[in-house]
Amino acid sequence: MARVCQITGKRTRVGNNVSHANNKTKRKFYPNLQTKKFFIPEENKWITLKVSASALRTITKKGISAVLKEAKANGMAV
Repeated sequence: MARVCQITGKRTRVGNNVSHANNKTKRKFYPNLQTKKFFIPEENKWITLKVSASALRTITKKGISAVLKEAKANGMAV
């Protein structure tokens, strides 16, 4: 699976390594992804999502049901 957050859509970004001599070489910035299991009480089942650390904070704040509803509306979630 790709390195993409299933809630926020964060993905790998591209940038440069810049040396002291100001030489630039390509590098990748990977999102901080975690694989987590969440229980959805409405459906009485567990789901496994690959989510970024910022998405985990959002889930903690709003709840998994609200976040999944938002993500589906934005075309992101499973």
